[in-house]
Amino acid sequence: MSYKLFLDDIRDVNMVYKNLTNNDFVIVRNFEDFKAVILEKGLPELISFDNDLGLDANDQVAEDGYACAKWLVYESGIDLQNLKFNVHSANPVASQQIQGLLDNYIRHLRLQ
Repeated sequence: MSYKLFLDDIRDVNMVYKNLTNNDFVIVRNFEDFKAVILEKGLPELISFDNDLGLDANDQVAEDGYACAKWLVYESGIDLQNLKFNVHSANPVASQQIQGLLDNYIRHLRLQ
């Protein structure tokens, strides 16, 4: 089953994509749900990343979108050669980190 994944703690899909709605994506609000959905459903056809995901249940800064990207690359064991993703985070430094990590890893996989 093909699906798109939207990672954001606050925004809804139509706040980021003009012609799409929440019905077009599986929406996850935190790191744990991000992992759970991918482990259950497999790699999505598209992942849209926010970075800053608010606070966790203990009022500590939650694992962020970059942590999600690192989990995909270093721990998930999933083949990411065909991963399509977008980074919609308003945090420019984190956006570059996510984009760079995933672009470089996918390029590495394709060169093997």
